[in-house]
Amino acid sequence: MKPLSSLGMAALGSGIIAITYGLARFVFGLFLPSIRDELTISSTMAGVIGALPFLSFVFAILAAPWVTQRLGVRRAGVVAAGLASVGLMTIALAPTSLLLAMGVLVCGISTGLSSPVMAQAVYRVVRSELRGRVNATINAGTSLGIALAMPAVLLWAEAWRTSYTVFAALAALAALAALCFLPRDDQGSSLPRLSLLVKQVSREQWLGIARLSGLAVGMGCVSAVYWVFAPDAVINAGGLASSQTAWMWLAVGIGGLAGAGAGDLIARFGTVASHAAGLTVMSLSLALLALDPGNFPLAMASAALFGVGYMTLTGFYLVRSTQIMADAPALGPVLPLLATSVGQVAGSPLAGWLVDAEGYVTTFTLFTVMGLTIAWLGSWVLKDAFGAWIKRHIICRGSPR
Repeated sequence: MKPLSSLGMAALGSGIIAITYGLARFVFGLFLPSIRDELTISSTMAGVIGALPFLSFVFAILAAPWVTQRLGVRRAGVVAAGLASVGLMTIALAPTSLLLAMGVLVCGISTGLSSPVMAQAVYRVVRSELRGRVNATINAGTSLGIALAMPAVLLWAEAWRTSYTVFAALAALAALAALCFLPRDDQGSSLPRLSLLVKQVSREQWLGIARLSGLAVGMGCVSAVYWVFAPDAVINAGGLASSQTAWMWLAVGIGGLAGAGAGDLIARFGTVASHAAGLTVMSLSLALLALDPGNFPLAMASAALFGVGYMTLTGFYLVRSTQIMADAPALGPVLPLLATSVGQVAGSPLAGWLVDAEGYVTTFTLFTVMGLTIAWLGSWVLKDAFGAWIKRHIICRGSPR
């Protein structure tokens, strides 16, 4: 079979990420009101269940470089998409909140495996000067998956089980596409050993990854409230119809396509300005929802801004991490994407508790303040002066004189 071109890799990778991220992980909040009604789930319990795919993502992405090495890009891609299909079908058939939780856990595993696999595939297929752009385009595939949920909600507004069954079928098709088109077969001895790659990473590279990861924890925490509770907020606090939340998720998906430009944004404006802009836009989206959750045009603007901010930031972490660890592309994104999920694991139940205790408006307002604070901290953390301070006060102080 003819090897994939850069454009083909971008298209295939975007499709797989659309399934594993967009449908298997992030549309849960869109269907949450209907799921809560049928399975009788409280806001606090919804927050805990909403955190589960982020939690399983943490363990899966830690294992992903090893899985990619052992199975090869093609087989690992099939496993990632196949697990998405299993998890989505489990959700579709879940009679209780326990089985629902199991389904979202499996979906999180598929998500955690997919990004490092795609990064390794890009490394195999795409020329070095195009990798940043292709990686950012693939990452923006999440937005395509989110947008796909919109017609599902309009057609089956209350029939969330039907929607998840269709999503499971799409995930099975993604697994088949991975089997047919992903590059073969860099498994086993043909790849440098993972332990050797880790030893070759310099102190400066680890420091750069640590900066990204620290900021990603905060960004993940802030984003969790929107992914899990934005549809709930406009329905329960704003009085909007569930069909209107479908249009919001379409706006998130369309806005998120801007994340495909993350690589070019870094190249043109630098890391500090790019990161601050992404977090400021995402915080503004939370503020608009808190301002008037029953205002549909405002909710649409909020959703579009959230898509722009979130996908730009995840693209930022992905592209920067692969730039920092250019020779270990399956390893580079692990810690920043892991950190994002750690933040989401913490943010989802925190948001659920705040919703129960203080209501939606107060919760979204507090998370807005958190986002702006992290944007300010990021402007300092990403500066070279911060790295110099770390070396001077921590690394050098701990070294023998």
